[in-house]
Amino acid sequence: MLTYVLRTLLRMAITLFLIVTLVFFATRLSGNPVDFVLGEGITKEDRALLIAYYGLDSSIGTQYWRYLSSVFSGEFGLSFLERRPVSEIVLERAWPSLKLLLSAVCFTLIVSIPLGILAAIYRTSIIGSVVMVIAFLGYAVPSFIIGILLVLIFAYTLNWLPVIGDGTAQHFIMPTLAISGTLVAAITRFTRNAMLDVLSQDYMRTARAKGLPEWIVILKHGLRNASITLLSVVGLQIASLAAAGSVVVESIFAWPGIGDLLVRSAILRDYPVLQFGVLSVAVAVIVINAVVDIAYAFADPRIRLAKG
Repeated sequence: MLTYVLRTLLRMAITLFLIVTLVFFATRLSGNPVDFVLGEGITKEDRALLIAYYGLDSSIGTQYWRYLSSVFSGEFGLSFLERRPVSEIVLERAWPSLKLLLSAVCFTLIVSIPLGILAAIYRTSIIGSVVMVIAFLGYAVPSFIIGILLVLIFAYTLNWLPVIGDGTAQHFIMPTLAISGTLVAAITRFTRNAMLDVLSQDYMRTARAKGLPEWIVILKHGLRNASITLLSVVGLQIASLAAAGSVVVESIFAWPGIGDLLVRSAILRDYPVLQFGVLSVAVAVIVINAVVDIAYAFADPRIRLAKG
């Protein structure tokens, strides 16, 4: 098991290094940020001083080495726009993003797992068919489309819900639904498939033969065994949610989180904030994946033997 954990940590380190490298070079493709931030009217002397201050007058190799050094030392510099430490700016946005993510995850699990169980139990009836049709539709529609539709219906047409901000519980409804749409659909399908696998097992027939109530058979014997497979799926889906869905949805609803910050920093070419923000999200995704892999290996020893 120790070997498996060490290999997982090594994969984490390699992945993180590649992401750090990719983010650095990708942010340099759009040109010098000083010209964009300061605009017209700046003197050549002031421009040169600012470029030197941020180390943009060095070669790309030197800038890359400095960037790697800053990453490993924890010194990520100042924002081009706000002149504040980028870690401070990103951490201010982390809590709103985390609250929205937790809201979406809780809603997803409460809705998708029961739907998946129903779809498995009533797989040959209209109930199972309706659940799967809804799941396929939810999986096919991107989160930003769901967000836009929610805004058009519940904000502009019905005027029921606020669009911008995070001050009240009502502000959470539309962003949570937008992020959860694809996630609910995916986990519903995986729950159904996992439950179908266990419903035909001998231990399920044995439990029924003992005269146990059907709900105990389904939950205690069926869902408990299916949860091993669901563990990896839920973890990966949550990781993808944190990396992609929340960024788009936060921009639509002007949610004051990391996703909205990343979009703004990319548009305004605030390299230090963009680099640290992407790095923070990447670390979160990598850690979630690693924790899920290790937990899955503990739950099912065959996994670590197969990968070991």
